[in-house]
Amino acid sequence: MRQRIPATPTRKRLPTAEREQQIVAGAIRFFSDRGLDGQLRDLARNIGVTHALLYHYFPTKQALIERVYTELFEGLWKPEWERILDNPKLDAPTKFTRFYADYTKAIFAREFVRILVFSGLSDHYIPDRFFELLRNRLFPRLIRETRRHCGVVSRAKPNSRELELLMGLHGGIFYIGLRRSVYEQAVHGAETPEHDETYIADRITGYLLSAKAILYAPQKTPAASAPARSTRSRKA
Repeated sequence: MRQRIPATPTRKRLPTAEREQQIVAGAIRFFSDRGLDGQLRDLARNIGVTHALLYHYFPTKQALIERVYTELFEGLWKPEWERILDNPKLDAPTKFTRFYADYTKAIFAREFVRILVFSGLSDHYIPDRFFELLRNRLFPRLIRETRRHCGVVSRAKPNSRELELLMGLHGGIFYIGLRRSVYEQAVHGAETPEHDETYIADRITGYLLSAKAILYAPQKTPAASAPARSTRSRKA
């Protein structure tokens, strides 16, 4: 009796939007593991689609990377964050803490951290675009609130010292995610996500104290010179 050969399973046909989303999600996982230099042929095999089908949806690798950026980076931005930072009823420590506590839920994701770093080590496309978004929608708000907290009334554009001190805060918070997802090192005592907000609040407190002491400290006026005493001896 002739043995029956099992039929090759047919690839499930998905609606266009669903297939495209499958490719994008697979690309995010693939690029976060192998970097943006990974080959699309390997990506297609990894996702379980043909190379031709991948090119049907994304004719170039750059088109796929742009879609990954839109999905993973630009898509994370919430208008609610701007409303928190613009709320006149909240003080600066509350605004900063509420913003960063929610913002880090997105940027601490392994895929976000690793793709940002991989792109920074290759073509800079993703960090350049993402930091442009931050420069337009975030950093001016944080500088404005820092000035208000320190009693400074100014609408001038942020200067280099203000921005660099702010980057110490912003970069320090991101470094928590970097230690986990790139260096694969434990964050001290952070076995649960609840610790993150404590560490974030500590960094914010340190930043605001530093800003007041370094950037906006009252300028000391030079003491008036006392009149010099004559060294001549008086004649009798």
